[in-house]
Amino acid sequence: MNSLSEQIHKLNDMFVQGNVLEAFEQFYAEDVVMQENEQEPTVGKEANRRREEEFISKVTEIRVAKPLKVAVGLGVTMVEWKFDYTHEDWGVRDYKQVSVQEWEDGKIVKEKFYYAE
Repeated sequence: MNSLSEQIHKLNDMFVQGNVLEAFEQFYAEDVVMQENEQEPTVGKEANRRREEEFISKVTEIRVAKPLKVAVGLGVTMVEWKFDYTHEDWGVRDYKQVSVQEWEDGKIVKEKFYYAE
């Protein structure tokens, strides 16, 4: 099994290369819980897959999607991202976001995204 550092770097690389759904399938647990800021969490891989697919389908242009900083702890990773893209419903979005992932058995079981709205 790869180290947590290797796993998060591979996940990030796949994301940057546009392989978001493939990365999701490989690295996320069936019972994953994902949450945007303080919104209600989305529970389960199927529900989160649908959420990801809907988001991706509405992104019309990606100018920047890159990890700036990565931290690895015991069962947890954190990534600071820089994003600049155009979304069909939200228009131009240019911001930084921190993603915090909790891992068990090589899979992400919880992920929360922190960013200014």
